[in-house]
Amino acid sequence: MILQALEEYYENLLQQGKVAKAGWCQAKVSHVIELNEDGTIKGIVSLKQEEERGKKKVLIAPMLFVPEMVIRSSGISANFLCDNAKYLLGIDEDGTKPRIMDCFLAAKDKHLSILSKGKGAMAKAICAYFRNWNPKTAKENPILREYWEELNEGGNIIFGMRALEAQEDDEIKALWEEARNAESNEQQGICLVTGQRTDISRIHKGIKGVPGAQSSGAALVSFNAPAFESYGKEQSYNAPVGKYAEFAYTTALNYLLNQREYCFPLGDSMIVFWAESGKEEYQKTFMSWMNPQVDNQEEMKKLFGNLQRGIRVDVQDIQLNMEQKFYILCLAPNAARLSVRFFYQNSFGNIMENLSKHYQRMEIVKPAWVELDYLGIQKMLFETVNQKSKDKTPIPSMAAMVLNAVLQNNRYPATLYTDTLIRIRSEQGNITCGRAAIIKAVLMKNYNWKEGEKFMGLNEDCKETAYVLGRLFAVLEFIQREANPGINATIRDRYFNSACATPASVFPILIKLKNSHMKKIERESAGTKVYYEKLLTELIGKIELSEKMQGFPSRFSLEEQGKFMLGYYHQVQKRYEKKEEK
Repeated sequence: MILQALEEYYENLLQQGKVAKAGWCQAKVSHVIELNEDGTIKGIVSLKQEEERGKKKVLIAPMLFVPEMVIRSSGISANFLCDNAKYLLGIDEDGTKPRIMDCFLAAKDKHLSILSKGKGAMAKAICAYFRNWNPKTAKENPILREYWEELNEGGNIIFGMRALEAQEDDEIKALWEEARNAESNEQQGICLVTGQRTDISRIHKGIKGVPGAQSSGAALVSFNAPAFESYGKEQSYNAPVGKYAEFAYTTALNYLLNQREYCFPLGDSMIVFWAESGKEEYQKTFMSWMNPQVDNQEEMKKLFGNLQRGIRVDVQDIQLNMEQKFYILCLAPNAARLSVRFFYQNSFGNIMENLSKHYQRMEIVKPAWVELDYLGIQKMLFETVNQKSKDKTPIPSMAAMVLNAVLQNNRYPATLYTDTLIRIRSEQGNITCGRAAIIKAVLMKNYNWKEGEKFMGLNEDCKETAYVLGRLFAVLEFIQREANPGINATIRDRYFNSACATPASVFPILIKLKNSHMKKIERESAGTKVYYEKLLTELIGKIELSEKMQGFPSRFSLEEQGKFMLGYYHQVQKRYEKKEEK
């Protein structure tokens, strides 16, 4: 299913001219060797262009379509028309060595074997170049001396003549296709992707751009030990994928990973996404919803409203088709291979609707200084880690599970909830708006807390014991602060964790402390004391007593602990809200 979706995506990209056709690829090319008709070097042309990267300006080599490049490990294997200085010039920074000469000879053999039949000026010039060029005398060439350091930086080089690049020459294109077809000596079989009988690819190309995987490329499909083989079929013959399908899916996936604005890291994984049609508007919309910014808040609210009312959704005056198939693939590094954390496909409309439901569950009252109305997945996971640690990466498997749950509108993973509670307890009750939003969303989705929809802000009508005690704890802290202005450590620092888990062991102590604090407040302001006494009476009156529970509960479950924290957070925000109104 993954390979089929990627193959279809490749074909749509090919129609739009965004990827190379079979037998070709895209590569960064830094220089062109300009040839004369007799094969001598006329000049060296740098293709690098200056681009701004942050505050710096750097020289970047452009991406060009070139003949398909070989997969190198440690041996000598030459590319056609596009390679580094070792292969095309037979040099490195120190000159020429025996191994580098072998690289040049390999390139010479390959080019002469393919282009020897050529009758055009470009083909003849390249053949003449390889027949006459002597790498040992390269340093004596004044043209090369001028560009010696640049050419040996490791960038790719191509040939050109009269402002025409060699790979653009029609005759050379035909000769390359002829050579590719003649080299086909792979086993034949039924391709599992296309269902057609064709040459089966023995080794699949590497996928580049997944953090933690090999920089030279990691395999998505591969077999490297007899334990993984069956019926005597070795390597990738064990899962037959045709050469065309293999080229298509690897090209499409590498294209996605190279488009950094349309993929993002999550934990140790990399998330890529695409619409079946290949149109970028869907990717732009999905990315903006996954990582909301201050400047797109109003646009998101408008899109949410349009989805809820069932009317057309436009992005930059382009109407989006809500029935468009959309795919999300989560890849994680696994040594020289890639593992698939999850692969999800659905209509674009359903995915957007599931995302909107998630953001609705995450709605919570926030401090005035918080500008973001919507907390993106990455920032949401950031709330579960220690903000002071060097490594702020969330648990890898949990990160992928959270995204998968959001996309499918399923229950959140239990680790998201428990990790959030643990982080709050480890910081003695430091409940940020993000952590409160996570608690509310999980309680609504996982614990069927239907009343949660009313809990964006303080719910003064709620009589659930855990929620009320959370509010009560916040009020007791307010009283302590009122009695001791400028106090550094409050009851939250010492008693929050116990009050949250075992309220019966803590609240009687806090009530006694409150009495001494109220005496101090009375001396300063009798009206303030009356206000707090009324609030305390109201809250304690909401605690429902029964035959089984006389007084405060002895223990709270994880669900009740979340409600306690939410009650505390809401009461604190209500106090700040009143201060801002004043």
